[in-house]
Amino acid sequence: MSQSPDLAAPQHVAPLLALAIKFLRAARPADAIAPLRDAALLDPSNAIIHHDLGLACLEVGRLPDAIAAFEQAVASNPRYADAYFRLGIALEKLGNAGGAIVEYGRATELDPSLTEAWFRSGDLAYTLGDRYEAILYFRRAAASGGNSRFGRLGQARALLTEGRNQQAEQVLRQALTLDPSNAMAHDLLGNLLSEFGRFDEARKCFERAIAIAPLLSGSYYDLVRCRPVTSADEGLLQRMEAALSTPGLEGAQRLRLHLAIGKAGEDLGDYALAMRHFDAADAVRRGFASFDSAAFSIETGRLIARCTPELMARAPEVGSRDATPLLIIGMPRSGTTLVEQIVSMHPEVGAGGELHFWNQRGAVWHRSGAAGNEAPFLAKAAADYLGVLRAIVPKRARVTDKMPFNFLWAGLIHLALPRAVIIHCRRAAIDTALSIHQTHFHPTLAFPTGGAELVKYFRSYQRLINHWRSVLPADRFIEVDYEDLTNAPEPAIRRIIAACGLAWHDACLRPESNPRAVNTASKWQARQPIYRTSVERWRRYEPWLGPLRELVDEGSELEAGIARP
Repeated sequence: MSQSPDLAAPQHVAPLLALAIKFLRAARPADAIAPLRDAALLDPSNAIIHHDLGLACLEVGRLPDAIAAFEQAVASNPRYADAYFRLGIALEKLGNAGGAIVEYGRATELDPSLTEAWFRSGDLAYTLGDRYEAILYFRRAAASGGNSRFGRLGQARALLTEGRNQQAEQVLRQALTLDPSNAMAHDLLGNLLSEFGRFDEARKCFERAIAIAPLLSGSYYDLVRCRPVTSADEGLLQRMEAALSTPGLEGAQRLRLHLAIGKAGEDLGDYALAMRHFDAADAVRRGFASFDSAAFSIETGRLIARCTPELMARAPEVGSRDATPLLIIGMPRSGTTLVEQIVSMHPEVGAGGELHFWNQRGAVWHRSGAAGNEAPFLAKAAADYLGVLRAIVPKRARVTDKMPFNFLWAGLIHLALPRAVIIHCRRAAIDTALSIHQTHFHPTLAFPTGGAELVKYFRSYQRLINHWRSVLPADRFIEVDYEDLTNAPEPAIRRIIAACGLAWHDACLRPESNPRAVNTASKWQARQPIYRTSVERWRRYEPWLGPLRELVDEGSELEAGIARP
């Protein structure tokens, strides 16, 4: 008579666990998975075995398997804080930011001393645009971690999120004095310095971070964007190419590394090499998430159908009379950062940066449909948004919000705030698309970055903008062409400032002198005088455009003959 599985398990489990431990100690987690899985089958209620199986799967990038194992671990032991924490890490790596925050929350509820879980929650909340939640999480990381690595990082991130940059720099430098091998602190300091145009110092920080932690090779992306790569940067291109073979390099780092090599190739004039790596980066991105262009087109049509001329005409009756917001919209890489730099040089204007407010509030509004009285929703949205702007810049007459994707919500924004000025930035379609293809965007953004999907997205964007142009008042929906702005800056800038209802100020002609932090991909460009070398960049890449070639003949919207007279 054979033994029952429960009685047979102990004598069979022990050698399997011993074999798994042997593989783990030899840094062979992939080999440890099979014995751990067999042990888990023999002892299915053992939470520790499921946890260790999840950890081995996580280490080799088998994320669905890792998630399943951690879920089994917490099902077996609902008070297993480390299993919740590592389940959060697996979900985060898979791109499920909301799910990761939930699991980090369960972990810290059981063990408030899990500093890294607090820190990771803050990082995700910040990425999702929840600034206040991010600050709370970072403060908890600082409080729970004290002088530990993540405790110091939490303190620095809280200060950075609050805009207390000078204090954040001091904290990071103190952290590096005490712990020179803290690669994340080097990387964070590099980003802070580059945002303020201190590019030589920033490059040294990124180089140090990569040297300490080769798995941070994605930091090459930030390094090469500190200035153009030249032939004097001996060996940099070769080091980046070699870094692609770093064992254990995650997809997110690999993506940024391909983009970095592409940027270096362009700077050095090797456009074939550049496009090869830009295409490779897009392929990595597609592995994270797909984009449904057909569904996006349908939702665009729903927005157009909802925001009728009659509804938009009612905005002055239902919306706030506050004129504080200056919204700068358009496709990413269309000149939105430049326009914000120009406008925020005016002494009566503060810069809010890229705010996620309308992406969140707009999604709620869009799901609700056109039912009933919208006045209460609009009133609350306007009041909450004004509260966000005034918290960032309390004492200015106007505050900018340069989230490009607010082009989706221009109708809603006008309903809630009919006196707000919306500045739409336009740039030649092919130059815009090519620049998008070459830029890193956070994977939480539902947005294609290349190929036929980007072309289709561009078509939907143009259709929606055409609608806003037809239904929004001409003095509230202002359009600025990148080509005109760079060709003859002063008349274009004077028109922008006048459209914002502001008196002229000469400082607006010197956007490169703006002292504010710039935390977009245009950090280096924003510190240069206005230039035209980005106009018709696509010609350098003509043989390798692929599906983007469809956009070549379109030029800018102005050239297509759809601008206002």
